Amino acid sequence: MEIRIIGVVGAGQMGSGIAEIALSSGFRVLMRDVTPEVLERGKKRIISDLERRVQKGKMTSQEEKTILEGLSTTIDLEDFRGCDFVIEAATENVPLKREVFQTLDQVTRKEVILASNTSSISITRIASFTKRPDRVVGMHFFNPAPAMKLIELIRGLVTSDETFQAARELSLKLGKTPVEAKDFPGFISSRLIFSYMNEGIYTLYEGLGTPEEIDAIMKMGANHPMGPLELADLVGLDTVLSVMKVLQEAFGDKYRPCPLLMKYVDAGYMGVKTGRGFYQYGGKK
Repeated sequence: MEIRIIGVVGAGQMGSGIAEIALSSGFRVLMRDVTPEVLERGKKRIISDLERRVQKGKMTSQEEKTILEGLSTTIDLEDFRGCDFVIEAATENVPLKREVFQTLDQVTRKEVILASNTSSISITRIASFTKRPDRVVGMHFFNPAPAMKLIELIRGLVTSDETFQAARELSLKLGKTPVEAKDFPGFISSRLIFSYMNEGIYTLYEGLGTPEEIDAIMKMGANHPMGPLELADLVGLDTVLSVMKVLQEAFGDKYRPCPLLMKYVDAGYMGVKTGRGFYQYGGKK
């Protein structure tokens, strides 16, 4: 089946990034979120990123205009009837994903593949929300999606070879490198990366160092581009907490979220997106 229109569920940091990748790769995109305000922020994020590329000479103004002409937005999943492939990038929340996939299963054509950008929830579990589990696959993009080359590709227990191959081919058309991971909560990347962030928060909680010291030691000592606390702020502390809860449910207290992480989320300190996390970001949202 030819893919011309890609539906993206979610206009946040990941959803808008995935939409931008698809647009830049020549696809038409229908991006959906729950309110016009969230959609507008997502669209502005795409425009801002494309304008930076124009300023750097990586594309022309006409190319930017052509790319943006391929973007449509909606608050109604019913509008996904015409999509040829759908990528869900909603919050890491099982009831929410159940609702999204049940609706997509009803409104999209039966041959359409439904992919999830989940970073922690089992693809087999997500596929069970539909009547087409063989057409459900995991496509885990990384933040920032336009820049990061990896897509962690996950086959659920019932995912067909045809579906998996179609997702692999689409990943390549998007300019990404697909690498397969088996279907367990957190897959490969999140079990390692989120444990790293959570343990970094524990070192702060237990007074082993300041955020600056902890991050500096890991950047210089392990040659990481970002320390665990910087990375957690970028990902979003609410997302870190959600993923750690999924991992804890699956694997026990080995993945228990740090109490300090829970306190920060309760206080509304979500990281870069709110201007305050383990660091302060001024007026940046």
